[in-house]
Amino acid sequence: MSAWECGIVDCGIVFDTVEALLAHQVTDHASHECEICGGHVPEGYFAIKHAFHKHTRAEYVRFYDADAAAVRRRERILDAVTTAVDPAALDDQLDDADRAPPTDDGGTNLLSP
Repeated sequence: MSAWECGIVDCGIVFDTVEALLAHQVTDHASHECEICGGHVPEGYFAIKHAFHKHTRAEYVRFYDADAAAVRRRERILDAVTTAVDPAALDDQLDDADRAPPTDDGGTNLLSP
């Protein structure tokens, strides 16, 4: 079992499961306003997923003043989390915290692939 550390600035809390990490990001951190479209999504993994699935890499680089290394780092995060997460287990953890699954401003469930 590997540990999952919250990479949100000034957090760094470590979790035993990726589902616990994502539930933490949804419940314990403020939402993120996308600099590209102005939409609001949970901070952390879901913000990265939104940026890379709804926008181009070029837009991400331009709006976030990012470079290729920053893009590659976030792509590795997406791959690692997507491979490890059990959406049903995350949904259960969010239910236990009395939270709905995370959505974007358009109501799209962010747990879906």
